[in-house]
Amino acid sequence: MSNAQDAATIFAEPTPMGLIGLAIGCAALAPIALGITLTPAALKTAAMLCLLFGGGCQFLAGVMSLANKNLYGGTLFTAFAFNWVMNWWMLTSIAGGVMPDHAVLLSADICFLLIFAAMTYGFGFFSGLLFLFLLVIDLMYAFKIIAGLTGTAALALPIAALTIILGLLALWIAFALLLNPVAGRRLFWFPGPVFKAAPPTAK
Repeated sequence: MSNAQDAATIFAEPTPMGLIGLAIGCAALAPIALGITLTPAALKTAAMLCLLFGGGCQFLAGVMSLANKNLYGGTLFTAFAFNWVMNWWMLTSIAGGVMPDHAVLLSADICFLLIFAAMTYGFGFFSGLLFLFLLVIDLMYAFKIIAGLTGTAALALPIAALTIILGLLALWIAFALLLNPVAGRRLFWFPGPVFKAAPPTAK
């Protein structure tokens, strides 16, 4: 998830750390999204995992990516890290009996969808798997927005399923980046770009 034109780096590739943190955050949310447990203790436990792994790992990955002059990966990880901090706050608030404002969250989700839709297109120039990863995020936000506008609970299960799929995709990509180079062969499938960038114009 690095910019091809930037050769010099300060840190080792931080993308696997950010993706592993995201996967742990998704795993923590899965029992709640599936309705298996909704106790205050469960909400607070998931909130802490979201803060430490979803937020913490992705914030570190984002800052390290930006230091490596990877604008694209750094922007995505840093922005998404604060989204996980928002998850921490919401879960903690609900556990304490305070429901976040519906209209404010809906407006923010619409903005997030616009951002991630644009980022999805951009990641198509890096890898088809990264494109699919962002597409799952887009679908999650689209379903959340539809549910917020209509008040339907029918999309709760699809959102929960997408949360699990997102976590599994994050692990797959992280393992591909970590283990494929070590093994010297493709243990985990990692396809090339979906789109080809236009050739540079002559000056």
